[in-house]
Amino acid sequence: MPHVAVLGTGLLGAAFVEGLLSRGGTTVTVWNRSRDKADALTAFGATVADTPADAVRGASRVHLVLLDDDTVDSTVAAMREGLSENTVIVDHTTTQPARTAARAAALDAAGLNYLHAPVMMGPPAARTAKGMMLVAGPTERVARVHDALSAMTGELWHVGERADLASVYKLVGNALVLGVVGIASEIMQLVDSAHVPRSGAIEMLARTNPSGAIAFRAPMMRDNDFPTNFALDVARKDLRLMLETAEAQPVPMLRALASRMDALIADGVGAQDFAVLGRLEKGDGRRET
Repeated sequence: MPHVAVLGTGLLGAAFVEGLLSRGGTTVTVWNRSRDKADALTAFGATVADTPADAVRGASRVHLVLLDDDTVDSTVAAMREGLSENTVIVDHTTTQPARTAARAAALDAAGLNYLHAPVMMGPPAARTAKGMMLVAGPTERVARVHDALSAMTGELWHVGERADLASVYKLVGNALVLGVVGIASEIMQLVDSAHVPRSGAIEMLARTNPSGAIAFRAPMMRDNDFPTNFALDVARKDLRLMLETAEAQPVPMLRALASRMDALIADGVGAQDFAVLGRLEKGDGRRET
C-alpha cells in the first residue's frame, strides 16, 4: 500500500489528509508544528510523527501544505535526512515565484525530486477531490505522480516544466478572486449609500458576466492593442458616478482605479478602450510575439 507524508495540517492540509484516508488505499503520516492539529487526524487513521524527518521516512510522496517560503525552506531542511532517493516532494504552498525557482534549482542540484503544485480549492474541495491543482516541473517527474495527484483534485493542470510557472499562475488566480471579492465589497458600500437593499446588488452581480469582459479584453492587453468598444474616458465618467453615489464610504479600490484612469487620460489615451488600463508601458520589452 502506498505510504505518503503530509507536512502542514492546517485547514487545507488536514482536508487533504481526510480525503486521502477516506478514499482508502494509502497510509498517511502527518506532522505539524502545532502537534494538536496533527493529533486530531488520528481519528481518520493518520499516524503522527514527532519531526519532519520521521514523517517522511518510507514515504513515496511528501505533500507540503505550509504557510510561506520561509516555512517551506525550514521544513525541507528538517526533513531531508529522512527522505528516500525516489521520494517525490509535492509542494502545495502558495509561494513567491523567484524563490520557488531558486528552491527548485537547489533541490534538483541536490538530487531531490521537487514539484510545485499549488491549488485553487478550499478545504471542502480538498476533502472531496474538487477544484484545480496546478503543477510545474519536469514532465517525467509529473508523470510519476500524475494518477495520485489527479485523484486529489477535479482538474490537474501541468502548466509546464519551468519551475515557477505554477507559482505565478496561482497568484494570478488569487489576484482575480481577491479583486472580485474586494470590488463586490465596495459595491455593497455603494448600494448602502443609495439606500438600495444589498440583495438587489447581489441579484445584479449574478446577472453580470465578468468572465466575458475578461475574455474580451485580456487579448487586447496581451497584444497591447485597444480598439474602442467602451472608451476609457466614458468609463471614467461612469466611475465618477459610482464615487459620487458612494460618497464617503470606504471604496479604496474604486478610488485607486479612478486615479489610474486619470493618469492614462492625461497621457492622451482616453479614446481607446478602457482595457488600455493593462497596456505595456513605454520601454517594457515583455510584449509577446
